[in-house]
Amino acid sequence: MNSSVSFADSRAGEGFPGSWFNEKILLGMSTRAYLRSLITPFNLIVTVILAAGLPLIVYRFAAGLGATTNLSQTQPWGLWIGFDMMTGIVLAAGGFTLSAAVHLCGMHEYHPIVRPAILTAFLGYLMAVCGLLADLGKPWNMIMAIRYQGSASALFEVAWCVMMYTTVLLLEFLLPAFEWLGWRGAHARLTKAMLALTVLSVVFSTMHQSALGSLFLIAPAKLHPLWYSPYIFIFFFVSALAAGISMVVVEGTLSHRIFRHRMSGAHVDVERLQIGLGKAGAIVLFAYFFLKLQGVAEGRHWELLFTGWGVWFLLEIVGFVLVPSFLFGYGARNRKVKFVRAGAVMAVLGIVLNRLNVSIIAYNWNRPHHYLPSWKEVMISVTLVTLGIVAFRWIANRMPILAEDPRYAGEH
Repeated sequence: MNSSVSFADSRAGEGFPGSWFNEKILLGMSTRAYLRSLITPFNLIVTVILAAGLPLIVYRFAAGLGATTNLSQTQPWGLWIGFDMMTGIVLAAGGFTLSAAVHLCGMHEYHPIVRPAILTAFLGYLMAVCGLLADLGKPWNMIMAIRYQGSASALFEVAWCVMMYTTVLLLEFLLPAFEWLGWRGAHARLTKAMLALTVLSVVFSTMHQSALGSLFLIAPAKLHPLWYSPYIFIFFFVSALAAGISMVVVEGTLSHRIFRHRMSGAHVDVERLQIGLGKAGAIVLFAYFFLKLQGVAEGRHWELLFTGWGVWFLLEIVGFVLVPSFLFGYGARNRKVKFVRAGAVMAVLGIVLNRLNVSIIAYNWNRPHHYLPSWKEVMISVTLVTLGIVAFRWIANRMPILAEDPRYAGEH
């Protein structure tokens, strides 16, 4: 396939996605040759995962939770909440973080990487909702959050804010979709609403990112004292900011390498932008580290740091919070982007570890029989992540996500 064809050339004079597919994807290749080009190691791995995982998803809804999970009455939350829901949502925080920086704070130099961040956030929330549907014994009862008022419940707030923010992300994602379809009128009207959508995204994200932490305020006896704190909702929000910044760096690095041909002619200095994000990441992670120490001091749990759980806690906040903060700062100060990227990867892993610690590993820590996810739970989670990756690749290869259509550039 000729990857040298620029975005502008492939869309010149065209407004219909059918012609876009023919020019950009097939590029004169026969159907058989195009199908052969799809046989790659990545596609083979994806095929194997989906072939095993999709039937398991159907089986889960047909046979129920008891047949597919290791959940119980004492452990109603498992991998699908700890990883798919809580981790998926926090790693999607780059959408509102970067949108706020560009549209509210006027940091327009980061505008070229807003769209990939929003797409990552949108797909992350969709996969999180799918994981939640799998986790609910009666998923059709989700309608109850709309029909009945429960304003005193943190879970009610999470449900409404997630629904609202997912809708906002959909509308923000429609902007490049309208460029792809050639719907100039709809694109112009949606562009005028971007400021309002950004404000809503910040409001809804702030509320539900912190409310996810508030869910654990009612479980002080179940969550290990090193992770439990009356300020856990603040920890969740600040860590979401760190996760958003770090995930934008990780996603941008991968996109720049995998979809380099899609960015031809865009002239985006990805390294310079990532160094700027490294400065913000260093500050946020450093603040998060001391907030976690403040939680230990507030609870007067210093002696617990010298236990096995304390070693695990220190591994999380030193190895995956403080060290990435130093890597961000060193890389940004000396303009060495590889240190920024290394810090971003470690920070993402640290946020994943934190959410798993809070929701699974350090939850019900003092019970003799601890929960371990079944292989079916793991496989379904892997399948949902794979679906998100495949969707991102499909959209990024066809829509103006990594490089805007130049015909619409003046409307932003």
